Order: sequence, then C-alpha cells, then structure tokens
Amino acid sequence: MNVDVLERNNVKVLGTGSQTIVFAHGFGCDQDMWRYIVPSFVDNYRVVLFDYVGSGQSQINYYDAGKYNNLHGYAQDVLEIMETLDIRDSIFVGHSVSSMIGMLASIHETKYFERMVMLGPSPRYVNDLPNYYGGFDKRDIDELLEMMQLNFIGWASYLAPIVMQNPDRKELTEELEKSFCSRDPHIARQFAEVTFFSDCRVNLEQASVPSLILQCSDDSIAPVEVGDYLHAHLKNSRLQQMTAKGHYPHLSQPEETSRLIKDYLASV
Repeated sequence: MNVDVLERNNVKVLGTGSQTIVFAHGFGCDQDMWRYIVPSFVDNYRVVLFDYVGSGQSQINYYDAGKYNNLHGYAQDVLEIMETLDIRDSIFVGHSVSSMIGMLASIHETKYFERMVMLGPSPRYVNDLPNYYGGFDKRDIDELLEMMQLNFIGWASYLAPIVMQNPDRKELTEELEKSFCSRDPHIARQFAEVTFFSDCRVNLEQASVPSLILQCSDDSIAPVEVGDYLHAHLKNSRLQQMTAKGHYPHLSQPEETSRLIKDYLASV
C-alpha cells in the first residue's frame, strides 16, 4: 500500500462493506463536510473519505501549482487513491466541482467506478450565451477572484451566506465561512480559478458511468438550467430535484441527501 498517497490526501477508510463508496468534497471544504451523511452508509459500505491537497488535513507540501492548474491534476489524485486502496466498481459521490473531477477520473479509468452521484454539479460556471447558461458572467468570477486576493477573510464572509442559502441556520453559514478561512489563501484562490473557469462540456460525451444528478433548489452556484443541461448531455444520467436549498444539501438536508442517494443505488 502506498502510504504517501494516503497521507498526502488524509485518506480515511470506515466500514467493511463489500462495495466502496467514495465521498469527495467541493471547493473550500474538506471531508468533515460529509459527517452527517457517512452514518447512513457506513454499515453497508466501505466508506472512503479524503481531502484534496491544500484542503483539510492534507499534506500541503505536496501542493504543486503546475499539477493543480486544472481539474485533471485533482482527478489524477482520485485515481491514485483508488489504486492504492485497490478499489473497483465504486460509487463515487462528488460535491460541486468534485462531480466533474470524478467524471474526468472515470473517463480515464472506468474500472474504478460503477456509479456516480453528482451533488450540485456544473460542467461550466461561466455563461456561454446564447447556447449555455452557467449562472455567472466572466466579470462576476474576476471580481470574486480579485476579492479573494485583496481581502480573503472578507471574501469568505461575503460568499458563505450566499452559497449556503439557509439564513435561518446561522451555524451552517458560520461553519462554511470558517472552512473557507482555514485554507491557504494562495492555494484557495488557484483552486477557485481552476474551478470557476473550468469547462467540462466537451468531456460529457466521453463519460459512460451511470450518474445521478442531484439538483438543489435555489442554488446560486449551480442553477436549475445547469442541471438540465448536464442531464441532457450526460448519457446514463438521472436528474433528481431536491427540496434542499443552497449548494450544500449534505449539511443543510443530510436526511434528504442520504435518502435520494440510497433510493438511486437501490433502483438499479
């Protein structure tokens, strides 16, 4: 077993099921964001959690600005984790940008993946009108990145309530803001740039692993149009609308999130 990979990404393995379910966190987060979801799966699956390099308790000395200058660098790490743990035919649950990271990994090595669950996914965040609506103008992203550079703490406190979208539950917004602030600002800014300027639309037709797209309501990061586009262009996909609001249903509505994943896994 390659200990460096497991150390690098702070990999945790729970449960003893015959099939593996991998939970991959989104931008500005870490594996702890899955803590309300994991108990629903740990009795029946081998659960794998990890942190991307630069996030959580990963080994920051492995950060390479060249490697992580696009999503393929992160997808490579996912494949290395799976190879190190000898995973085959897993269920990959990716939040936000991790949906596309997982999809890119599955295109490269299908054997590791049986099914994918995409939680608030987007193949492209920037509008490409008139044919594609991603939710953001390029100017919006440029301003966000500039704010990260000039006032990182201010950026975190500005963005957290917008993307959490649960104003009556301040503790969730505070947790997300704290998670954002715990990142190295330079690494976080590069990951944000890579995430928000990524364009995986051309890769969709190469993806073959059956996928569930979980579309949140009132999601400022991945609006309804994005879920519809993804479903239309991703073969073997199923689109499921959620009642959960915002971009973090695994925090705000873990019961619904777990139930929909389980229903999907039981349906085939």
